[in-house]
Formats: sequence, C-alpha cells, structure tokens
Amino acid sequence: MGERLALMKNIHKSFPGVKALDDVQFELNAGEVVALLGENGAGKSTLVKILSGVYTRDLGQLEISGRKCNDLTPKRAQELGIAIIHQELNMCRHLTVAENIFLGREKVKGDVLLNSQMEAEAQRILDELQIDISPRQVVGDLPVSKQQMVEIAKALSVNARILIMDEPTSSLTTKEIEDLFRIIGDLKKNGCGIVYISHRLEELKHIVDRVTILRDGKHIITADYKDLTVDEIITYMVGREITEKFPRVLCEKGKEIFSVSNLNAGPMVKDINFTLYEGEVVGFAGLMGAGRTEMTRAIFGIDPKESGTITLDGKVVKATRPRDFIKAGIVLAPEDRKKDGLCTRLSIRQNLALPNLDRICDSFLGIIRSRREQALCKKAIESLGVKAHDINADAATLSGGNQQKVVVGKWLARDFRVVIFDEPTRGIDVAAKVEIYNIINELKKQGIAVMFVSSELPEVLGIADRIIVMCDGRITGEVMAKDTTQDEIITLATKFESKVETAYSA
Repeated sequence: MGERLALMKNIHKSFPGVKALDDVQFELNAGEVVALLGENGAGKSTLVKILSGVYTRDLGQLEISGRKCNDLTPKRAQELGIAIIHQELNMCRHLTVAENIFLGREKVKGDVLLNSQMEAEAQRILDELQIDISPRQVVGDLPVSKQQMVEIAKALSVNARILIMDEPTSSLTTKEIEDLFRIIGDLKKNGCGIVYISHRLEELKHIVDRVTILRDGKHIITADYKDLTVDEIITYMVGREITEKFPRVLCEKGKEIFSVSNLNAGPMVKDINFTLYEGEVVGFAGLMGAGRTEMTRAIFGIDPKESGTITLDGKVVKATRPRDFIKAGIVLAPEDRKKDGLCTRLSIRQNLALPNLDRICDSFLGIIRSRREQALCKKAIESLGVKAHDINADAATLSGGNQQKVVVGKWLARDFRVVIFDEPTRGIDVAAKVEIYNIINELKKQGIAVMFVSSELPEVLGIADRIIVMCDGRITGEVMAKDTTQDEIITLATKFESKVETAYSA
C-alpha cells in the first residue's frame, strides 16, 4: 500500500432541505483505484466536490498527503495535485486542444501568449497517453469521446497525484475504453491515486482495487474489490436485493403503428427502413458513430432529412420541425438529457409544463391555468415516481435517474403514439435503470411504439423484443432478441469495418 494521499473523516454536508453527507469516511492511497459507488443522489458528487475544493464541508476532517486542508478551494486543490474529470465535460468548444489544456495556466512572455510552447507541451502529453489528436484542433470539432481524452490530458498537465474520474467511459467506444484502462494502469504505476465513479459495474474488475459505497448520504462499506461480488455491491448500493436487472413484459404483437422508409440525412443516415408495431420494444444497437443518434434526430425533425417517408397509423407525417412531430404524436427522450431534454435552470414544474403550454394555457389569453398545470405535474410525478423535495427546485438539483423521468414525464400529458429513447440509462444507477425499464414496459403495454437506442448490449438484449443493428449510418441486420447473442450483434455492428478490412487485404 502506497502513501496515503487523501483522508476524509466524519464528513457532513447539508443543503437547504437535504442532508447530502452524514458522517462519511473515505481514504485514497498512492497507486490504487478506489471505486466510489452508490445510487444517484447517494452523495458521491458532493463528496468529490469537497475533495476538489468546490464545496466546503460543514463538519469533519480532510487531509491531503498528511496535511489538514479543511478550507480547501479549487485553486488550492489544483496546487496540491487534485484534478477532476466531470461527467459533463467542461470544455471551451471554440478553443483548441492546447488552449483548453492550459486554460487558466497559459504560458506567457510579457503580454504575449507562447502558443508554440503550449502546443509542444500539449503534444508531449498527448503522445505519452498515446492519444491521436492534434493540439491545434478545435475542441468543438472533436467527437465527445476525444473530448474526454483531452480532459484527461488536461488533468495530467497539472501533474495530478489525485485524479477523480466521474463516469469517464459513458461516451467512449470499446477501443477507447481499453485505451483509458491502459492509461489508468500507467497512472497507478506512477503513484497516482484514482477515485473512479461509474454505474457500469462490469468495468470495475479490470481496474479497481477497493470500493467505497454510499447510500442516502451515509458510508455503507469500504472493502477490497476482490472480496465482493457484483450482486453484493448492488445490494449495498440500493439497500435491497435486485432480483431482476432487466424486467421484461410479454405482450402480443399488434398492428403496425410507425414506419420509416428510405430515410437519408447527411453522411450518417443512409437509406433507413424499419417498422414498429404495438406490443414490442425495438432496440437499436451499434458502435459509437454508427449513426443511431443522427437517425433519431432526423426522424424527430431536429436535423433536416434529404429524403424519406415517415408514416404514423397508416398516414404520412408531413412534418419538418420537432413541434410538428410532437403534435403528430411522436416524442423523443434525447441522448444528452441535460443539454437537449431539460432546461436545467428552470424548475421541475416548468420543465414538465413547457412543452404542454397548449394544454394548460387559456386558448384566448395565453395565461397559464395553475390548476391545469398542477394536475399535469402531479400526474407526471406520481406516475413515474419522481423523487423531488420541491417541485419548484431547479431540474439541475435532481439525480440523473429523476432527470430522465422528468424528460419522459413532460410527454405524459400528450396522446403520443411513438416514443424514442436515445441512451435513456446513460449515467444512472442500477436501481434507477430498472425504474426506467419498468416505465418502458408500461408504455409497451399501453400499445405505444417504443424505439430504444443503447450502446450497452446486455441492456438491449434484456429489454428489446426485436433488435435493429446499425453500422456506418446503415442498417446492417435485424434479429429477435431471444434468438440472438452479443457476438452476432457485434458482427452485424462491424459489417462495414469488416468489408473495409477485406477490401484492403484483397
């Protein structure tokens, strides 16, 4: 066991109406990875924000490398070698990779920025990490997975001894995850201590030494990873045994509801054709960059389509904008719920009411009728089990799982026929995932057509009845979930890549 880098004892932290941390303990040593686990709202983010100086603890003791640091600030934390990679990337999209890495620490001579020196230093760090990105590239032009790697490079540029990773693999491909685990291994060898937050429990076996589990703001257990099973970890996290991770209801396949024919939209949506029926969930699988999200955006009218026909209940939908598709009965829970699905600075009540103003306003005066609004919000919160201490609190205060429920809840007032879920369980805990699956099952039983886009194959196999696989913007296969395997789906998901390899080897 290496030097003790961080010690947090008897940590308490409260916010108005919420006790976020109650007598929590945490310890991190050099050369180890400690997984910080718990449900959404368990207190993980609050704890690491105290460790990184964003929040100040109410009570308790904080030591960094044996020195008391009870009044830590973000600047002081950085000076002590503490860096955090947030789940929501904090990048200046209009700046280059090098400018982002040295943001706030620019190299200057007088009043002149030493851009060449910063670019050379950024290139050295990128090379050490074996990341194929130019320091001169504009960050906004990079895919999210590459932006994640830039965040890691930025953290390492300050010679971080304590590195906090919050859901670092949520937007990475399988190859990029392997690269990340290699980087983590190298950091461990160099004496870096890593706090690793993830809801993908299957990842932990590859990198984690110990686990600390929080529940409802309390410390539940700290143990060596090898001494716990995944089922035991889940039980500690949620306080009960989850017997069925992928609840599925069987419904009789009904009539055709929705179809997409010859849809083309940009380089990533090519000749898409499929049909949805009552009583089934259709999963869309594929690797990152396969074109699934681009397809959902084109269907919903966010991005213009070049050609194609969308049919709902036997009638062609002549819509071009999201508002027209919503009126027609087609709704979307988007991939990035905070950016595209919610107004996080508005209240939960306002988020639920916003797309339903035509239902709750006086048709002549445009005045919101509070009784209608209250009834709409009450129905959504009760139907979906949204956990919120105050409906007038900002949506940003909700956990990831409850935010996703609000995204779905705002559509419950409408008579929608088709719902598109794009990565609905990304970044939420095991118990919250099951709640989302149960919502999907209820919609299925009501005869609503459900599109379910996910990068997690066990999830697609567990929830979907039929699976459509995409690669390079095209549909490369369609299989029944009960009759297929992960290997078959991966084969279909790499069809284009296999063709390229065959062409080059010929």
